[in-house]
Amino acid sequence: PVASCISNDQHTFYYQVVSTDNKMKIALALSFVASAAAFSQEASRRDALAGIAAAGAALVPAAANAATGEAPRFSVFGLLGDGSSYSEGAAYGTDQAKPLYSPYSVYGEAGADSLYKADQGEYVNRKKAVLAETKKRIQAMPAYAQKKKWFEVTDELNRYMYETRGAVRYLAKTVDQKEAAAEFFQAIEKVGNSARLKKQDACLAAIDESLAKLDKFTNTI
Repeated sequence: PVASCISNDQHTFYYQVVSTDNKMKIALALSFVASAAAFSQEASRRDALAGIAAAGAALVPAAANAATGEAPRFSVFGLLGDGSSYSEGAAYGTDQAKPLYSPYSVYGEAGADSLYKADQGEYVNRKKAVLAETKKRIQAMPAYAQKKKWFEVTDELNRYMYETRGAVRYLAKTVDQKEAAAEFFQAIEKVGNSARLKKQDACLAAIDESLAKLDKFTNTI
């Protein structure tokens, strides 16, 4: 390196010309200093997060942690070991008083003490309301068929009446009811087929038949 100076009336400035090798050394030194500073900041963040986690863990009940001197707990599919261990996460029915619906379910088999009962009036009335709405939808079809709006006929069958089949099957309990339900289904299928084939007379006749079959089924429940 070469040392030089510059003078003026008030001050004298000294500077040093640094060689290329020294420049590289200085750059490396500065990079190491920057890395150390970044590492220090990252370590400070980790320390802060560790402190927060420790404070949160202190709020967890003592029962959630292993007791002093307690042996490790483990479970193998709930069949071997301790089914209540945290590593298990599922007891496969070993912690239930009654058999489960399946080994992977937390619910028991349906029975007399189940909350849901298929014959409760609430569910029966809901299905009957579906039949009442179905009748309204069928009664609107002749106007569509007379104007040859075939898409409206088939769309009416798809828009709401997909609920109809489930409601009818839910309410059909006896042999007579099931036979009446089958007749209604066949009549509705005739409506859809004749509408797709654009057969106006056949479609109108099938609509009348489906209304009659629906009334027949409704009178049996």
